[in-house]
Amino acid sequence: MAAPQIVWFRNDLRLSDQAALRAAAEAGPIVPVFVLDEESPDIRPMGGASRWWLHHSLSALDASLRKRGGRLLLLRGRAAALLAQLAERIGAGAVHAIQQAEPWWPGLEAEVPRLQLHLGQTLVPPGLLHTKTGGRFRVFTPFWRALNEWGDPPLPAPAPAELVFAPLPDGEALADWELLPSHPNWASGFGDWTPGEAGALGMLEDFLPRLRGYAVARDFPSQEGTSRLSPHLHFGEISPAQAWHAALAHAGPDAEAWLRQLAWRDFAQETLGQFPDTASRAHRDEFERMPWTEVTSKEGAAQLAAWQCGRTGYPLVDAGMRQLWETGWMHNRVRMVAASFLAKHLLIDWRHGERWFWDTLVDADLANNGMGWQWVMGSGVDSAPYFRIFAPLRQSAKFDAAGYIRRWVPELAGFEDGAMHGPFPDGPNGYPPPIIAHGFARERALAAYAKLKA
Repeated sequence: MAAPQIVWFRNDLRLSDQAALRAAAEAGPIVPVFVLDEESPDIRPMGGASRWWLHHSLSALDASLRKRGGRLLLLRGRAAALLAQLAERIGAGAVHAIQQAEPWWPGLEAEVPRLQLHLGQTLVPPGLLHTKTGGRFRVFTPFWRALNEWGDPPLPAPAPAELVFAPLPDGEALADWELLPSHPNWASGFGDWTPGEAGALGMLEDFLPRLRGYAVARDFPSQEGTSRLSPHLHFGEISPAQAWHAALAHAGPDAEAWLRQLAWRDFAQETLGQFPDTASRAHRDEFERMPWTEVTSKEGAAQLAAWQCGRTGYPLVDAGMRQLWETGWMHNRVRMVAASFLAKHLLIDWRHGERWFWDTLVDADLANNGMGWQWVMGSGVDSAPYFRIFAPLRQSAKFDAAGYIRRWVPELAGFEDGAMHGPFPDGPNGYPPPIIAHGFARERALAAYAKLKA
């Protein structure tokens, strides 16, 4: 009889187009396992919103496995040691896993016996694409060209028609991990999400009819223009190849604008491979000398709290921050405006914002989150220049955000659309006046940047 094969699930919580699962199933009876590892060196523990998502995604994966006659083994602790113990206990032939991008995995994986890594986390195998000089890409446009020259990713493979499960030892109960908030239950507004593979496929099917209008609609927060697939992609409930081919089949060349966003996800992981400290250090050294507002001061602490709570007096910023807190997600256009406001209007270190997003976003992803903040700051390898300072009132009017603001900032619901963008110096209905003037903030930020370049 073939030896049992361990399938080590990580951010690949699906059965379809799951190369590790498929390889294991072809080699012998499988042992599906997920290890909650918050102890191994350098691992960054998940934020609260991600933990909420993980609970429901693991529950969905376990339900899918049970329908096929098995279950998901849950373990908690140092992954390498636990997997080694499990492999010895059951006489495993191999441990199969999908290759991951986060910088803490290689060292941990080196300690896992008989580990076989498989592809499936990106459109293009990591390290495949190179510049014409043989280097690694630091600019997206040539990366996108190279990806297109390589061609479409392989067609997604269906879930194995049959799974044979090896006997499983006892594991832990998901409820005992206490991933869900309770006192208070700040995730009560997360009800629009359906974590898991079925939820990912449903979100994709809902988006496809809107795909052809994505290139324009994605910038308008009052419209349903984005796919909202980001948390499903992060947790691997759908593969990027599956999303790519579904978009191509539905819209052909008209899918390009959205396919570029899938490619940005690959590019973020390529950048993370070059800058593993992307969440803690600017890619451009001069930004480490920025004279940030001290958040331990009374004024700095108050400004940071106002930003986090959506009470800056800038309606678009506040709507985004409130949407984030209520739903675990924020429209991408508004993410850029809100991030720019923190780092440039308030001159608060972008890392405070990165950590807040890490804790509150259901799609918190080390590569994407770090790249996003560094892009806004101008400190990334392929980023907007620092002097591009988003003007919240202008952005709000340009992208017709009145309906979005009306939903998330109810204090302003009675205003006409044209007046919804602000400013509101008198603080109507308890809404705060602006905590800083745009003109002053812009000049201060540019002056601070000029000193860095001097």
